[in-house]
Amino acid sequence: MTVIEKLASALDRRDEEPNIELATQVVVHNDEEAVKELIEHLSNKNKNIQNDCIKVLYEIGDRKPSLLIDYSNEFFSLLNSKSNRLQWGAMTAINSMTNDVPEIIFSNIEQIIGAGDKGSVITKDQVVNILIKLCSIKTYEEVTFKLLIDQLVKSPTNQLPMYAERSMDIINEENKHLFIETLNSRLDDIEKETKRKRVEKVIRKLGK
Repeated sequence: MTVIEKLASALDRRDEEPNIELATQVVVHNDEEAVKELIEHLSNKNKNIQNDCIKVLYEIGDRKPSLLIDYSNEFFSLLNSKSNRLQWGAMTAINSMTNDVPEIIFSNIEQIIGAGDKGSVITKDQVVNILIKLCSIKTYEEVTFKLLIDQLVKSPTNQLPMYAERSMDIINEENKHLFIETLNSRLDDIEKETKRKRVEKVIRKLGK
C-alpha cells in the first residue's frame, strides 16, 4: 500500500486512528519518502486527503520533528491557507519544530503572529506555545516575551488561564512584574469564576 492508501479517508474510516498509526510507522522507519509524499498531497484536490495528510504530518512532528524541518517553508505557506484545518494543522507542525530550529521559527515570527490574529482558537493556542518555547531561549527572550504579553492582553478569556499556566516555566525575576501586572489587568474581564481563580492562583504562586 502507498502512503496515501493508508490514510483514514482512503480506508473509509471516520476516526483518526489510521492517521496516527501511519505517523507512528513513518517515525519508526524514519521514512523520509513518506514525509515527502504527504507534503506533496497537501495540495491534493481531495480535501479529505489534504486533511488526513496534515494530521499525519503534525503527529509525526510531535514524535520526531526533525523529519519535518526540510519542509518548514511549506508549513509557513499553509498559514495563509483558506482551509482552517490546514492552517491550524500547519501551525501545530511549526510548534513541534520550534525547539529544533528556533532560528527558522523566530525569523518568521511576524507571519506566525499575523496568522494567529486571524486564525482559530487552536491556531492561537499554538502561537502561544511557540512564543513560550522561544522565550526559554536567551537569544529570543526579549522580543518574544513582549509578543507573549501582547497575546495575554488580547487573548479570549476562556484561553487565558491555560496560557498563564503554560507560561509559568519561563517567568523569572526580570519579567515577573510585567507578567503579573498583565494578568491582574485581565481579571475583571473573566466572567467564569473557575477560570478567574486559575489565573489568580498563577498570580499568587509567582508573587511568593
